[in-house]
Parts: sequence; C-alpha cells; structure tokens
Amino acid sequence: MSKKHLKFCRYDYGQFCANFSYASGSVVIPVALVAMSAQLGFSLEEGGMAAGGGLQVARTVSMIFTMLICGFLGGRFGKRVTLGYSALAMGLGIGMCALAPSYSILFIAILIAGLGEGVIEGLATPFTQDLHVHDEPGRYISFTHGFWSVGIFVTVLLTGWLMLIGISWRYIIGGVAACGIITSMIFLLPSKKNNHPEHTDIVKSKVIIQQVKEIIRKPRFWLFFTAIFFAGGGEFCLTFWSASYIQINLKATVWAGGLGTALFAFGMFISRAGQGYFVKQKHINLVVLYAAILGVISSIFLQYTMNLTVFFIILTICGIATGPFWPSIQSYAADCLNQTDSTMVFILLSCAGVPGCGVFTLVMGIIGDHFGLDKALILVPICFSVIALIFIIDYKMKNKRQKMASQN
Repeated sequence: MSKKHLKFCRYDYGQFCANFSYASGSVVIPVALVAMSAQLGFSLEEGGMAAGGGLQVARTVSMIFTMLICGFLGGRFGKRVTLGYSALAMGLGIGMCALAPSYSILFIAILIAGLGEGVIEGLATPFTQDLHVHDEPGRYISFTHGFWSVGIFVTVLLTGWLMLIGISWRYIIGGVAACGIITSMIFLLPSKKNNHPEHTDIVKSKVIIQQVKEIIRKPRFWLFFTAIFFAGGGEFCLTFWSASYIQINLKATVWAGGLGTALFAFGMFISRAGQGYFVKQKHINLVVLYAAILGVISSIFLQYTMNLTVFFIILTICGIATGPFWPSIQSYAADCLNQTDSTMVFILLSCAGVPGCGVFTLVMGIIGDHFGLDKALILVPICFSVIALIFIIDYKMKNKRQKMASQN
C-alpha cells in the first residue's frame, strides 16, 4: 500500500474541472432526455430510442475526428493551451444545446460540443501523465478520472431535482455550459507559477505518424484497444440509459432517474479514488480483472430487478466495478508499451473507448425500440465479460514471458 501523498498544482485542478464539466455535458442530456424528447419531437416511448442513441453517435463521430488530430494539435500548440480552447468549444457547444429549437439543431450542437470533448478525452490523461511523470502517474490519473464520476454524480442529482421542481432543462444545460467556459479560463489565464512549462519545439507531423506506426505494430496494443472499446460500451450503456430506464421501465420520477445514475457514478468515484490512493501501479491489471468479474456478476441481475431500491444497490455495485476500467487500462497499457510514446498510446486507446460508448449506446437504443430496454441491458455483462477474458489472457501471457525471461 502506497503511503506517499498526492501533490497537486494549478493544472491538476484544471484537470479536475475538465473532467467534471466533460462528464456534466455528457450526462445532463441523458437525464433530461425524456423531457427533451417530448418537446423536440422524438418521444422515447413512441419509438424514439434510436434517435436518442443517435445523439451519442453524433458526439462520438466529432470526438473521434478531434481525437485523431489532437496529437498534432498538442504537438503544435502544447497540451495546456489546446485543452483550454477545447474546453471553451465544449462549453459553447453545450450552450447551443440549451437553445436548440429542434432535434436537428440539437444534433448539430452536440457535434460542436464533441469537437472540444474529443481533445479533452485525448489529451487530458497524457497531460496528467506529464505533470507527474516521475511520481507514480497511474495514481494521479485514477484520482483525476474520479472527477468524471463526481461530475456525473452532482449533475444528475441537481438535474433531477431542478426538473422535479419545474426548472426547464434549457436553464440546466446552460449552467453546464458555463462549467466548460470556467475550465478553459483555468488553463488559459496567465499564471505566476509555471507549473507546467510547455515545450518550445514543434513536434513534426512525420514524428507523430511514426509514433502511431510503432504502437499499432504491437500485438499487445490491440488487446488493450479491444478492452477499452468494451469498457466504454459497458460504462456508457449504464451512464446514458439508466435515467430513462428508471423512468420508463420502473415508472419512477425524473428525480429517481437522476439518483440512479448518480449512484452509478458514486460507485465509480469510490473505486477510482480508492485505487488512486491505495493501489500500487504494478497491481492495476489485477484490479481491472477483479472489477470485470464483479461487473459481470452484478450487472446480469439488472434486467430482472423491478424493485427500485434493489436496482439502486445493484447499480452502485456496477459503478464500483466499472470505475477502474478506463484509467487503469490506459495507464497499464502505457507501462506495457513503455518503449512507445505514452501520449499517443492514451490517444489511440481513447479512439477505441469513445466509439465503444457511441456504438453500444445506439445498439442499446435500437434493441430497446424492438424488445424493450430491460432486454437491452444484457449488453452490459457482455461488455464486462470480454474485458475479463482479455485480462485473463494478458495475465497468462505476462506470466509466460516472465517465466521465459527467468529461464534465459
């Protein structure tokens, strides 16, 4: 157990705000989706679940676009500045969502927000890695990712409560947009202390392309690529659809829907923060494996649970299981592929995780339209099962390599 204290600087706090506002923008629309769909003409109870899932696909497409180029942007302008302007773009896009008069305009606004979110997704983790490269960066990455869960927890509870007392979803989404703009100011405003000096040399495009080639030639990279694709799917199936499921299938209020998503996020925060404080870097692969097994066991009961309290308990356990996946897979992959550029490893893995979010969210909506959201929940244990299988394979391969090395 590590006893060394975590030490944060101004840009760590900027990272906390970035994760918080990124999560808020990702989840405020799912929580308000039932009310939004009624006003904007795609009622979920009348075959509009695929349209709801399509919003996440729009976000995914624009995020992938900027994730593919964020390595070039970070190399040209520096990660801090790039993150600052991306947070601004995210805030403005979410602000447009609050003003959207129709589904088509909402779709376009989410595309714009996704452009900023893609850069944050691609560069935030390697930026944290840079800040603490000599001080067990995996711990800082896990702790920082915990603020994604905090953002979900706070946003869904506030959104559910405010909508319950009659506040329009437009004002709520506008408040979330302000969080993104505040985040951009933390990164961009001048600082007396230069906590993170940016490089002055421009990283040439051909260097970045060579880094990508080196990574994708590693067979082990594709194991992690697949794992984080399914991690994104399992996490966002529950993040995006929990509130709607609780309102439609369990006949509960929008407040209860928000509370369910908040409990899922709370479980994620517990496991991420706990891992950041107590788990050594060398053990994070086992954390992912045990978490995946727990996720399979807990999530398989969700579709059979009609009692709201029991559903909340299981959803919290699912959150605890889900929490370690994204940051731990990325950090572990960077360690295993330590002869390659860690920033590009993080970016390429995010290019798998974000599509996983979009694909499985859409598929769950399509299944929900045809067979009901309760049947669609089977996607969650399937995702977790694949992650467990991948890390069992990796664990056995690792032991085999160590055995061969000792014999040589």
